[in-house]
Amino acid sequence: MTGSVLLMNFQLPLKDPIPIFSLVLFIILLAPIILRKFRIPSIIGLILAGMAIGDHGFHIIEKGSIDLFGKAGLLYIMFLAGLELDMTEFRKNRHRSLVFGAFTFFLPLILGYLVCTYFLHFNFMASLLVSSMFATHTLVAYPLASRLGITKNEAVTVAVGAIITDTAVLLILAVITGAQQGNLNTAFWIRLSVSVVVFAAIILWVFPMIGRWFFKKIKDDKTSHFIFVLALVFLGAFLAELAGVEGIIGAFLAGLALNQLIPHTSSLMNRVEFVGNALFIPFFLISVGMIVDLRVLLKGPDALIIAGVLTTIALFSKWLAAFFTQLSFKYTPAQRNVIFGLSSSHAAATIAVILIGYNMGIIDEHVLNGTVILILVTCMVGSFVTQNAGRKLALVEAEKMPEMPAGPERTLIPVANFDKLEPLLDFSMLMRSPGQPSPIHPLVVVKDDEEAKEKIFLSNKLMEKALVSAAATEANIKLVARVDLNVPDGISRSVKEIGISDVVMAWSDKNTTTDRLFGTLFGTTMENVLQVVWETTYICRFLYPLNTSRRLILMLPQNAEYELGFAHYMQKMMLLSRQVGARLQVYCSNSTKDAVHELMQRNKSSMEIAFHAFEQMEDFLVLARSISRDDLLVVVSARKGTLSYSAYMENLPAKLEKHFKNSNLLLIYPEQTELEINEPGVQAQDLTLTPIQEQLTNLNRIGKVVKRIFRNPPQEQ
Repeated sequence: MTGSVLLMNFQLPLKDPIPIFSLVLFIILLAPIILRKFRIPSIIGLILAGMAIGDHGFHIIEKGSIDLFGKAGLLYIMFLAGLELDMTEFRKNRHRSLVFGAFTFFLPLILGYLVCTYFLHFNFMASLLVSSMFATHTLVAYPLASRLGITKNEAVTVAVGAIITDTAVLLILAVITGAQQGNLNTAFWIRLSVSVVVFAAIILWVFPMIGRWFFKKIKDDKTSHFIFVLALVFLGAFLAELAGVEGIIGAFLAGLALNQLIPHTSSLMNRVEFVGNALFIPFFLISVGMIVDLRVLLKGPDALIIAGVLTTIALFSKWLAAFFTQLSFKYTPAQRNVIFGLSSSHAAATIAVILIGYNMGIIDEHVLNGTVILILVTCMVGSFVTQNAGRKLALVEAEKMPEMPAGPERTLIPVANFDKLEPLLDFSMLMRSPGQPSPIHPLVVVKDDEEAKEKIFLSNKLMEKALVSAAATEANIKLVARVDLNVPDGISRSVKEIGISDVVMAWSDKNTTTDRLFGTLFGTTMENVLQVVWETTYICRFLYPLNTSRRLILMLPQNAEYELGFAHYMQKMMLLSRQVGARLQVYCSNSTKDAVHELMQRNKSSMEIAFHAFEQMEDFLVLARSISRDDLLVVVSARKGTLSYSAYMENLPAKLEKHFKNSNLLLIYPEQTELEINEPGVQAQDLTLTPIQEQLTNLNRIGKVVKRIFRNPPQEQ
């Protein structure tokens, strides 16, 4: 009896979800591995596997069995395209996306209409429907571009930005449907216009507000963060369908709306990409393959002729659009081919347009079958072209990368309170330069006494527990525990031994005692740390997650550009601004502004920065009224005796804490050269200097620093 039940469950096509899911997972696992040996893109392997197991292949699985995951995968591709879009580059090149969007919409539409009317002899409605299908494109090859690391290239940004043209195609479909049903009246146009505007406003305006509120209220529940993001993706798709356009447009706009709330190096971004690439997107690619029916090629010459004509026009018109875009903006052949590869694949919107036309009797079976062949060929061509051109573009991009610092970036996070470790880790990962392999070093310093061994053991246990969330980012984390006479000396020795470039510390707490279990870094101890640690030091007070920041307000003192660490921390702040999606506003003097512009030119940065005049350090209190809880205030201070130091910087942390109680704060002490600032013997002797001698001594110090700057200009550091 049991055997007969098992045989019933394993009859083809499979009905039981367990063997269906098991089979699909093995396909997702093995298809890319096998085809990689033949240098065939993994996307093609999944599409071919879908053809083999689908209704038109060996009929092992019915397409309806995986429709849910397939639809989710398509929405996920569109969502990731919007989420990974570099908004700085997108805003800068939005007119280029519009130009390419016009080319990739009107050229296929016009060419397709002429061919369908005068060569295939379709009627007006059929010609308009089929030609609008040519104007669509699905970012099937986008995962390849993401894997090659070229998503921030201008060509990819332009191609992804033009996906909004699918909206125009689907609006044409809505008009054709309305005309076919006889509902093309004034009420139809009003209803369509209002619904599209309301839907777009909700996603682009309300979604970011809800997201910022949610991330502030629910800070530590990473699972809830992922579910929240997933829910907004499908809600956006549902709202799009309510508005009369395809759900993929809603998913893409949801990605744009959440773009600035999900930093690319965060654990949440890692989870979103992992789930999509491992599960949802492969299901979609398999479902695309299950649509294809190669038997249509055997149904006579009409099917072959229509399939050949449709496929040729689809590919040629998309290549023509990429070619005209290349001529317009002087792109390289590799960039042109990447644009063509990303925009040439037809899948979701294409099949939606054709199926609706077929069900309404506008087109016949030959056009439907020809479109299925078109989908197969364009997906393969788009994948091959994107992979080959993307590799060339990746090599060019690597050569254009700004010069890396002379030494590796190594970050040290001294820990006194394990509850504050996670935001410090998040901050450290957000400001790390791309491609930095060196680890982040959380450090615990314990005093050398009888209980030192027990304290080290306990600190390691607490540290491992605090680092669980950091593991989700796949960041390289190395724990450091040190026994020393006091905390500042322990930090100083660790900085020298490991070769640290950046020290990240938590903000002072006035009520912190100086002799807790693991020592403290606050109050006078923090000042002692700054006297023995000369690398760039960041003092952090984060009341809210950094990804909820709307603006990054950076305040630079006079002569900031003459400090050794100026270029280093400026690059970090520009990177942080891009990562969290916060607009960078810099308050500085005119000479510092010129130095920032020079630094941006040297690093080939296209970032938009708003500059404001700021001459005196005392004036920063004027900003207190304009700083909100959604802003990150960054103040650059200086150690005593340096060029940018002023008397007002004395006790600066307390002043900031008093006047900016509800804002995220970051205080930066730039890198200095110890030997040239603290001259050996001068501070150790009990000398009484006259005012003139004191001024001469200060001038001598300044002269040495200026000489060092001219000997070793910032470009060579």
